[in-house]
Amino acid sequence: MAENQDAPVSNNEGPIEPRKVNVASPNEANESSIEVNAVDLDAPGSPHSQSPPPTEDGEANEMIIVNEDTVELDLNHGRIGKIEKLEPLKHLERLYLRWNLIKKIEGLSTLSTLVELELYDNQIVVMENLDSLVNLEMLDLSFNRIKEIAGLEKLLKLKKLFLSSNKITEIKNVNHFPNLELLELGDNRIREIKNINCLKTLTQLYLGKNKISKIQNLEGLTNLEILVLQSNRITQIENLEDLTKLEQLYISENGLTAIENLDNQVNLQTLDLAMNRITTIENVRHMTALEELWLNDNQISDWSSVEYLQGNKKIATIYLERNPIASDPAYRRKLKLILPSLQQIDATLCR
Repeated sequence: MAENQDAPVSNNEGPIEPRKVNVASPNEANESSIEVNAVDLDAPGSPHSQSPPPTEDGEANEMIIVNEDTVELDLNHGRIGKIEKLEPLKHLERLYLRWNLIKKIEGLSTLSTLVELELYDNQIVVMENLDSLVNLEMLDLSFNRIKEIAGLEKLLKLKKLFLSSNKITEIKNVNHFPNLELLELGDNRIREIKNINCLKTLTQLYLGKNKISKIQNLEGLTNLEILVLQSNRITQIENLEDLTKLEQLYISENGLTAIENLDNQVNLQTLDLAMNRITTIENVRHMTALEELWLNDNQISDWSSVEYLQGNKKIATIYLERNPIASDPAYRRKLKLILPSLQQIDATLCR
């Protein structure tokens, strides 16, 4: 969700063959080149190119002219098959390699100045060869084929780690980060929340679309502001007592039957409980900062539940569609009369 990025149309399905591309600094363009495997120079935002002589097999290479002092290199949406020969880029801080055909993390050992590295939507199976990136603050390996979190021991400056849409079954090897602020592990195969209790600086945790059945082992995350647990197997809200700084809580698409155990969440601004089995709105009156309440696709049938919210003076958005009360012909009018602060009912703005 942080980070909740829409999945792109994957380029990993077809048998696309990478092309060869040469990368050179301007003063070397006519003498020598740094060869990497392929980028689509027709893609928007591609670096300036020129046409060098054909190779021995008759296929013309394409030259990407990169100044050796560049701090940002965008090679997104190409056909890069291998990371290699980037050694001359001694000052590179941001390297973007989204939507390519990379299968192995390599060729980065000289890029110790990197602060951001994006390898989103490639074909990577193993997290490796990252030890030299000691200044890295953001790493994105979402939409790959990774099964195990590993190889991050030296990345002590990391602040944001994105690993969504992989094949990870266990949370591990992340508990040592002293500065981590965001951890994205959505859309994996995780069954248990564990091994993150020491992440004292964490403010955003994304665990949606996994196989988690119990909220647990979060008591150390006292600075957490956003917690995302949608699309799991959770049947009870529990073990959140120490998360007093929570501002956004998302637990839609689970098996909840009651709103409970949120007494300490006085700072919540957004509460998403959509697509559960909740029958009564309760235990939220103390949330004086609450602005958005999502309860669509539940089993609320009594208007007294809505009247209960009259003490929540800041509610601006409420979702109650596909509940029994939504079949009332005066549904919208009643909601507005009971809660005059509303600016949006379901997907429609109030007039």
